[in-house]
Amino acid sequence: MSALGALLLLGGTVAPAATADTMRDREWYLDRMQAPEMWKVTTGKGITVALLDTGVIPTVPELTGKVLKGKNFMEPERGAHKDKNGHGTAMAMLIAGNGVNGQGVKGLAPDARILPLTVFGSSKESGTNSVPALVEAIRYAADSDAKIINMSLAFDTYMVDDQEEESIQQAVDYAIGRGKLLLAGTGNTGAEGNDLAYPAATLGVAGIGALDKTATVTKYSVSGPQVALAAPGENIPILCGGGEPGYCDSGGTSQATAIASASAALIWSLHPDWTGNQVLRVLMNTASKPSTGTVPSRYLGYGTVRPRVAILENPGDPGPADVNPLVAAREAASSSPSAPSPSASPSRQPQPDATPVPTGEAGGGGGSTTVWIVTGAVAAAVVAAGSVLLVRRRRAGHPAQVTAYGVNHPREP
Repeated sequence: MSALGALLLLGGTVAPAATADTMRDREWYLDRMQAPEMWKVTTGKGITVALLDTGVIPTVPELTGKVLKGKNFMEPERGAHKDKNGHGTAMAMLIAGNGVNGQGVKGLAPDARILPLTVFGSSKESGTNSVPALVEAIRYAADSDAKIINMSLAFDTYMVDDQEEESIQQAVDYAIGRGKLLLAGTGNTGAEGNDLAYPAATLGVAGIGALDKTATVTKYSVSGPQVALAAPGENIPILCGGGEPGYCDSGGTSQATAIASASAALIWSLHPDWTGNQVLRVLMNTASKPSTGTVPSRYLGYGTVRPRVAILENPGDPGPADVNPLVAAREAASSSPSAPSPSASPSRQPQPDATPVPTGEAGGGGGSTTVWIVTGAVAAAVVAAGSVLLVRRRRAGHPAQVTAYGVNHPREP
């Protein structure tokens, strides 16, 4: 598998950026989440997010003074401050960018710090198998001062053998035992196979789905029992990668994962004595639940992240520090007489194709108003010219899969 074949790179539906005066105007989700009000209380200060990705360039204006040394698990001699692809730098900016006077990307947790851990090589030859690097990086992050482990990446289930699956699970268990919170994108193949992917499918990891401006799950967002939460992931402005100048409009569960991690950073900064299990439980409890169907939903999990409820209203009971709520929920379901046989992770078979569904959010506790839903439809012209970003060959007996996503467009002047 190539490095690009495993990574969620700016995936999903991509369209030209809407006309706006500043970059801040384009970051629609910040106002929708009531970020300015939350920033009066918490900005993520004191929280470090380990970013398992392609590396992070610390000299971009939005990240000055925010990026730690980190480590490169594929090419140690290169360090973690190089990012040929640009994906890791873009995710770091969504989490902790300082905005640069309204002209640069503003992160949801602008005072958080980033620990870059490179798990993909800079060339095809150096990135043929990144699963061992991923496992090493999870364990490294578990032993670091980072509290949150952001994994805006996905390995197709057919490219992870049983031994690798177990090694990921063991690393995740170790990190949870060390008090960390782990989040991962569910994947961008919801419209073409809806393939289960790791580490989102690993027990204890919060799999994150992507929503658009209308609070609807995007067509490409992978659905299934591995979805724990959903977050904004479409029409997200980021720094263009691959040497392209300017800023690009993008979409994918990568972006949704970064925004969910930043949400956790805001809450954790306000409650520094909590563990990752408790922060996750509060994210789940305060999430905007689907208006129809059962919870957890295969599309939204326990709902759409709403850190403002935990920050500005009431976080509720964080629960026990040493119990991961996702693991507990799986164990409870497995012990039910009507439940299927227990398993360590969701089925390794592909799930049925996802159908986009609205969140049907009704607002949070205390009589608060709807957070995500907006009036009117959002029209987007999908760019036909695309670059192949996810290329995977399944094991024998499964056809090759090629997923192409559109080219991102630079920010308008």
